[in-house]
Amino acid sequence: MKTTTYSDSRAHYAEVLNAVTDDREEIVITRAGHEPVVTVSLEDHQPLKETAYLLRSRTVTRKGPGSTEPGPFRSAHSTNRSTRGKQTATR
Repeated sequence: MKTTTYSDSRAHYAEVLNAVTDDREEIVITRAGHEPVVTVSLEDHQPLKETAYLLRSRTVTRKGPGSTEPGPFRSAHSTNRSTRGKQTATR
């Protein structure tokens, strides 16, 4: 992953874009007093967004709708040992 300054990226904008699209290079652009950004091709960006969405969806599924708190992964076969073999009364 290459790193360049904002000023340098502006001065060589076509080369930066060509490196990103042709060479599949991710380029970090730094700016004084600002957070750095990453330039990535759209073709590389879309799978990253899909993966992030799937990971968020898994977190919501594990903890319940509306929860933003991540929980531990559990297999579909895991059970709570304290209730295993016990019957609960229903009304």
